[in-house]
Amino acid sequence: MEVPSGSDEPAEATTPTTTAQLSASPPRQAQAPTDAFVAARKGDPEGKEDRHGALAFLRELPVLIILAFALAIVLKTFVVQAFYIPSGSMEPTLKPGDRVLVNKLFDSPSRGDIVVFENPKPTPQPDQGIVGGFFHWISEGLGFVKPVDEDFIKRVIGLPGETVELRNGKLFVDGKEIPQPYLKGPVDTRDYGPVTVPEGDLFVLGDNRLNSNDSRFGLGFVPMGKVVGEAFVIIWPPSRMGWLR
Repeated sequence: MEVPSGSDEPAEATTPTTTAQLSASPPRQAQAPTDAFVAARKGDPEGKEDRHGALAFLRELPVLIILAFALAIVLKTFVVQAFYIPSGSMEPTLKPGDRVLVNKLFDSPSRGDIVVFENPKPTPQPDQGIVGGFFHWISEGLGFVKPVDEDFIKRVIGLPGETVELRNGKLFVDGKEIPQPYLKGPVDTRDYGPVTVPEGDLFVLGDNRLNSNDSRFGLGFVPMGKVVGEAFVIIWPPSRMGWLR
């Protein structure tokens, strides 16, 4: 068959479709709805794998809870711990209601560090034995039992072997005046010292010198072994969040 002249495209031969061919064609499958809410996994028409996974998770949940508690105790005991500031002895650096994080991995205190330490003169406690002492330690670590003796937070002023003296509101260490930029407000002009810090101890003061129970009054020198850690940041309230110095 010849292509008519003047046509740019080749002719395409067509074959009419017969009724027999239509009847032989396979029927189209119904299309699955695209907005199905839940579909079972392939090979799991009843969703049994999901149920088994949920049951396995529930069986493991108590173990996960115990591990989480154990990790929290380890972190609180050896790494970092949050402390609540109950009094104004460190104002204006720390105010009542502040919460700070304390680093327990620091090597040794330096002058000017803000440290948390246990009561140097603790209240005598009855012997609870190994088992009783362990459960008491766990209870304190989880916060279920309040410690008998509250911890203190002060600023390190004198290091072991140094001689500390306060004269007319000024601080002298080994006869040299030490700047105190953290002090604000009324000046405490009460004199103290000179005193020499024993080996293995620290001399600590509150920033609020007019209202602080510290190494001058009540607490005395603080053994290095009583130091819990160094406070390094305020985490609450949000308006006061920031690094300590």
